[in-house]
Amino acid sequence: MTGIGWIGSIILGALAGWIAEQIMKSDQGLLMNIVLGIVGALVLNWLLIAIIGTTLGGWIGQLIVAAAGACLLIYAARLIRNKS
Repeated sequence: MTGIGWIGSIILGALAGWIAEQIMKSDQGLLMNIVLGIVGALVLNWLLIAIIGTTLGGWIGQLIVAAAGACLLIYAARLIRNKS
């Protein structure tokens, strides 16, 4: 989450985690939403930079990236949980 600061990252992470929670129909708490949103943004930003060389900028772009990344993490966690 480039250029939005720590407090902005927490707010954006919470919102993105909540959006991902609604899309994926999972039941997470506020703290987990924040973590999923921030980590999801970091992971998907890294992937976007590695694949296409850039990422989405601004608050809306980072919200989209963070929500998609959080959905990806929820999906991966479900795959791991179902295998064991």
